[in-house]
Amino acid sequence: MPSQANQPLPDGYVLMNYRIAGMLSCGGFSIVYLAYDANDLPVAIKEYLPAQLALRRVGAALPSIVEEDATAFRYGMRCFFEEGRSLALLSHPNLVRVLDFFRANETAYIVMRYERGRTLQEHIRARRGTLGEGFLRSVFAQLMNGLREVHRNRLLHLDIKPANIYIRNDGTPLLIDFGAARQTLSTEGARLNPMYTPGFAPPEQYSRRELLGPWSDIYAVGATLFACLAGMAPQAADMREENDHYVSATKIWAGKYSRALLQTIDWCLELDHLKRPQSVFALQKVLLEEREPVVHGKNALWQRLGGALHRLLPRLPFG
Repeated sequence: MPSQANQPLPDGYVLMNYRIAGMLSCGGFSIVYLAYDANDLPVAIKEYLPAQLALRRVGAALPSIVEEDATAFRYGMRCFFEEGRSLALLSHPNLVRVLDFFRANETAYIVMRYERGRTLQEHIRARRGTLGEGFLRSVFAQLMNGLREVHRNRLLHLDIKPANIYIRNDGTPLLIDFGAARQTLSTEGARLNPMYTPGFAPPEQYSRRELLGPWSDIYAVGATLFACLAGMAPQAADMREENDHYVSATKIWAGKYSRALLQTIDWCLELDHLKRPQSVFALQKVLLEEREPVVHGKNALWQRLGGALHRLLPRLPFG
């Protein structure tokens, strides 16, 4: 089925114990609604509805799925549902809070706490790429607390980018919209367009899924930091592997930001996953201490040994 625009559920629609108030966003994989629960408290509801596999027409509640896409749709829905189940176990101030997940209308839904604020992408647009270093260090150091919790639970985010980092009105960051289910569906022969964001996805997310690990999310963190300074993403990783035009952050913004921050960005954006920080803790330590990362000499050797150890250890069920 070719990609098409899906119709959202209408305002006022009653979905289980929730009343739909309006659509917040619509993408190729899902629709997000503002809704109210039985106590009239606002929530955000994410509906699994990949546009390349299902079509909801005006006035309909159930999506239309052609027979040849039914297996892929059901597989993706199962991944989406299991992702909701996994996220519901996480409770951290810097992670989106999943309150409920269920099946209805022949698809699946994840109910999340509704937060007030705006995305980091909106901050970038408003400041035109002139976000201060103090703001960036504070936001990303806190955000790494949430990402450490994700990795501690043997999960990956797989879609970190400015649009998926939410800054609450009190200035605290929130990591939202996990992409693990999208990534899983796109790698299982479902005939879908690639479900990653060029510029933010690491090389291994394009074709070498067996190499995915915490370092994959760390590449995306580096790309997000780069976008905060440049106002745009760096060159896409698959293009970099063919003809790398990446100009280091230490060259572009020398004298405008600390060398420590700029070297950290370049460290995260290494194409070789073994040359990046191997854990969020290693990255967070640099951000908090405001010291230049040491990625040469003995430390480089330790990084290579650490990467080798990761390959020898039993594979964790990331993503």
